Amino acid sequence: MGAALENLETALGHHFQNRDILIRALTHSSRVHERPAAPEEAAADNEQMEFLGDSVLGFLISEALVARFPSYPEGRLSKLKAHLVSAAHLYRVALKLDLGPYLYLGRGEEMSGGRAKRTLLVDCLEALIAAAYLDGGIVAARQLVGRGVIGDGEGAGPGGEIPDTPIVDFKSALQELAQARKLPPPRYVIVKEHGPEHAKTFTMEARVGHEWKGQAEGGSKKSAAQNAARDVLEKLREQSPAP
Repeated sequence: MGAALENLETALGHHFQNRDILIRALTHSSRVHERPAAPEEAAADNEQMEFLGDSVLGFLISEALVARFPSYPEGRLSKLKAHLVSAAHLYRVALKLDLGPYLYLGRGEEMSGGRAKRTLLVDCLEALIAAAYLDGGIVAARQLVGRGVIGDGEGAGPGGEIPDTPIVDFKSALQELAQARKLPPPRYVIVKEHGPEHAKTFTMEARVGHEWKGQAEGGSKKSAAQNAARDVLEKLREQSPAP
């Protein structure tokens, strides 16, 4: 499996000095339970590494957000962090890294589709963050998190926002503006969706009455609706400015 591990290291952006740390991060407890270690040996699964990785991830996300958005208040930073450390986001990261084939699983987990299970993949990703930290220090962990979890700034919005994260609640803002101008409440319709099941792109239309409408894409229905609402909100403010 050496070549496969090299491919994973390339995807992670870190080549391990100690391969045993990498292998342990990929080893689920079901594998250890089927092949118990000697009494004097510690169990070599990834549960403790997952625990450590969760803390390292939280610190590095906070560090990166404070550096990228020095003017943001705590509440706004907390929302961004909550998105980036959420199981839903980490699951998408794990799928992009294609972690499933690298997992060491017990026969039971293998037969029950463990390589595609969200919990196992998220736990493995957190364990890999810990592995990078243990093998290469905080610099290696920071590189993995920046490249994989945060995206290192690639694809950020005009204000540097993390993609698919509603920094501002445009839907609420649009509803309030529509009410203030005595317009019908906003309506949202899915126009289309495309892409594989685990990484779909949604196109949403937002409409206020018959005149004001806008379409936008997003990696989730929620983000697509927010982006569409922002489009309509900008048109309303631009073409019919409030007194």
